Amino acid sequence: MATPSQQPAIVPAASQDRADDEKTLRAEREYSEKKDLEAGRTRSLTDCGADSIKPQQSSQEVEFALEDDVPDGGLKAWTVVAGASLGTLATFGFVNAWGVFQAYYEQTLLKDTSPSTIAWIGSIQYALVFVPGLVTGRLFDKGMFRVPLAVSSVFLVAATFLVAQCKEYWQFLLCQGFAVGLGAGVIFGPLLGVVAHWFKRRKGLALGVVAVGSSLGGTLFPIAIRNLIQEVGFQWTMRIVGFILLATLTFTNLTLSRRLPPRDASGPFINLQAFRNPAYTFYCAAGFVTFLGLYTVLTYIDVSAAFVGLDPNFSFYLVSVANAGSIVGRLAGGILADKYGALNVMIPATFIAGILTYVWPFVTNKGGYVAVGLIYGISSGVFVSMLAAPLVEMGETHDVGLRLGMFFTVLAFGALCGPPISGAINEATDGFKAVGYYAGSAVLVSVVLLILVRQLVLRRLWGKT
Repeated sequence: MATPSQQPAIVPAASQDRADDEKTLRAEREYSEKKDLEAGRTRSLTDCGADSIKPQQSSQEVEFALEDDVPDGGLKAWTVVAGASLGTLATFGFVNAWGVFQAYYEQTLLKDTSPSTIAWIGSIQYALVFVPGLVTGRLFDKGMFRVPLAVSSVFLVAATFLVAQCKEYWQFLLCQGFAVGLGAGVIFGPLLGVVAHWFKRRKGLALGVVAVGSSLGGTLFPIAIRNLIQEVGFQWTMRIVGFILLATLTFTNLTLSRRLPPRDASGPFINLQAFRNPAYTFYCAAGFVTFLGLYTVLTYIDVSAAFVGLDPNFSFYLVSVANAGSIVGRLAGGILADKYGALNVMIPATFIAGILTYVWPFVTNKGGYVAVGLIYGISSGVFVSMLAAPLVEMGETHDVGLRLGMFFTVLAFGALCGPPISGAINEATDGFKAVGYYAGSAVLVSVVLLILVRQLVLRRLWGKT
């Protein structure tokens, strides 16, 4: 006979029914919550342009579908490109006009300050265009770029107005070096990343069009600034420039738009794992070395022309000539990169820029300076316009901002040190020949590094990359 503890438990039928009902209700609640979550995800993706995504797809499948279904054109995509191009005009284009400020400050406002010391203002500008990318790139990946874009646009315009009030070197360093550079950098960071959301097969062309904005700025701003200074004075010139930046940046803020949903990235702003890719590591090194020498010609070409006895009223146009050539290089580079590969186009163009850097100090007449400025602008424009293209292929699209940010930070140190080093060499040697040797050698070393990157990516002698 079984003891009470050994007897099977008897559950009343009513209690069993209640348990089944509760289990069914719990399952229905969980299913309903899951469907609501998927519906919310689908609405978010639809806002990003994912109208064709089916609700039953997982979030990972949705991201893959969006990355594969790149528009590569259309009104919305090209409107984004137009906004990004005007953004580069107001940032990198304005910074590219530094050469005319270098010459003007040496001759007037800061004539008692050495050229290499003045060059630090422009170098800090160049560096700060890139440095904020470390932060803005990560924020962009997380979906946060509209507020930083708007705030930095206001900051850049305000800093430009403040430059008009500067009289001492430290004031120019603070307002034009740090403030203008920082404002331009926060704006510039997301411009290349957002284009990668809308273009894949025609990415080179799109990035080339975006880069044309900086060449247009570098062409038009020096001419406008020089003539305006003569007509209305330095203070009103900077105020007019400020209003031009306000108009262009307003259009940029209204047109830039993401397509891919933001990625939940909770890690640090620096992902050292990216440097496990040798191609990425050597590409960062190539960017750093290139900018040790690349902007030397643009910074000193008009000063060197005056040094050999050419009319200053002619020499100040040389910065615009070089930037006009850069327009051709940036557009042609983008078209050729889509056909042959970005690195295949960048390497020969950068080699030509290095050779012309050697040639530049030996030119003594107007025709020679125009030729050097134009060809140098074309070749350097190809390199600068294609900077981001190889990086997009070195990882997934959703974290392109992080890779760009780290690359631009490394590159910034080269942009910071290059022109002042060239200025110091000029002072020590009382000429520009040694400057050309230094800067040209830096650019040619970067060509070797770019060839190494190409081989690491391609792993064969011929091919598109």
